Amino acid sequence: MKLTTLLERLTYTCLQGSLEREISRVDYDSRKVQEGSLFLCIRGAVCDGHSFAGEVAQKGAAVLVVEEPVQVPDSVTVIQVEDTRYAMAVISAAWFGYPAEQLKVIGITGTKGKTTTTYMAKSILENAGYRVGLIGTIEVIIGDKVIPAVNTTPESYLVQQYFREMADAGLTCVVMEVSSQAIMLHRTAGFTFEIGIFTNIEPDHIGPNEHGSFEEYLNYKSRLLQQCRVGIVNRDDPHFPQMIAGHTCSLETYGFSPEADLRAADAQLVSRPGYLGIAYRVEGLMNFPVEIDAPGKFSIYNSLTAIAICRHFQVSEENIVKALKVAKVKGRIEMVKVSDQFTLMIDYAHNAMALESLLTTLREYHPHRLVCLFGCGGNRSRLRRYEMGEVSGKLADLTIITSDNPRYEEPQAIINDIKVGMGKTEGKYVEIIDRKEAIAYAIHHGEPGDIIVLAGKGHEDYQEIKGKKYPMDERVLIAEILEEDRQR
Repeated sequence: MKLTTLLERLTYTCLQGSLEREISRVDYDSRKVQEGSLFLCIRGAVCDGHSFAGEVAQKGAAVLVVEEPVQVPDSVTVIQVEDTRYAMAVISAAWFGYPAEQLKVIGITGTKGKTTTTYMAKSILENAGYRVGLIGTIEVIIGDKVIPAVNTTPESYLVQQYFREMADAGLTCVVMEVSSQAIMLHRTAGFTFEIGIFTNIEPDHIGPNEHGSFEEYLNYKSRLLQQCRVGIVNRDDPHFPQMIAGHTCSLETYGFSPEADLRAADAQLVSRPGYLGIAYRVEGLMNFPVEIDAPGKFSIYNSLTAIAICRHFQVSEENIVKALKVAKVKGRIEMVKVSDQFTLMIDYAHNAMALESLLTTLREYHPHRLVCLFGCGGNRSRLRRYEMGEVSGKLADLTIITSDNPRYEEPQAIINDIKVGMGKTEGKYVEIIDRKEAIAYAIHHGEPGDIIVLAGKGHEDYQEIKGKKYPMDERVLIAEILEEDRQR
């Protein structure tokens, strides 16, 4: 592809060399550079791509895209831009033939609810006959192809590559999670979202290598509403005015507020052994009753968001209701049937805020006992351990403290930190290091009317110990425990 074609939507300065170069590939990893490559010098958290300029030139790179001048042979074309990450997004879009223009791309941002909402929207749209791709925290789905995810939102080159594959596979829509980091690092630059969703905002992802303040975090989240045609925002969020500040899209709202365009009314909890759900009525832009197989008020918000999206695709009320009943998200309030007497679920809640939200929601169902099994990751903030211990101690009737991803720490040391938080409460607990043994204990000691939640692992199917990931899927562990019980 001609260099001029790759640069056609970019502002740049040619520092040296010819613009009439033929490009064989686009690279941002110096190890992959080949003869004829265009190499983007990206400044990362660990290293700076500019420092590899000489090395990639020797490998045969035809073009370097830089933020500052570099010393390379005159035969190499050097293109200077203000931001190489932004340039990577725009160049990648051109390299893959602007595939987003062949798709309707739906972007979902917010502190909570992104993952569940993406799957709900995908389920409804597919139920109505659309062919839908997904890019999210858990996986990328392109037709029958499933790719495990590394980041919530991949690098811009990969986003465009996935879009190209989706368009070539005949997909018409894409639902994707958009993290604040992705917006800050221009991973979603170079195209316009058909619909942008802002679910909610709470202090999170603030600290080293993330965001310097809540204001910065909110600012990047809100930029999605400057990159979409239609914005759909939670009207109930206390930061609503700041969320929509500077928006350039047409705006719609959802929530319980009478000012919301799409509203939830008459919410009622639905409960029976092995099942927790919620029913409500949709009012405003649409009017019909809904029941979903997921507990809590936040499940109403997630489903309302999905309904708001699908309204723009002329999905019928019948298809929406039917699809919401079967929409499942791996590791997000995922109920696993183990008994007719009590309810067991798996959830990804892996910090104090998420765990408190989950346990508070489950408390509303008035269980006989609320049992919470969790651990904490090694080589991460010890404060998170204290906080999660305190939250579970306050809200659960019994806490089962176990191992999560200990990484390079000793599991017992992590458990001891969790117990510091537990010690601030009157909460009862047991400690069982082996996670399978801990889950077996929870199942074997379940009492009629209990709600048991296995928190922290969610969709993860591994346990990380001493730098190695070992297979460990809680669904598999549960199946093994039940089979072992049958053979006794």
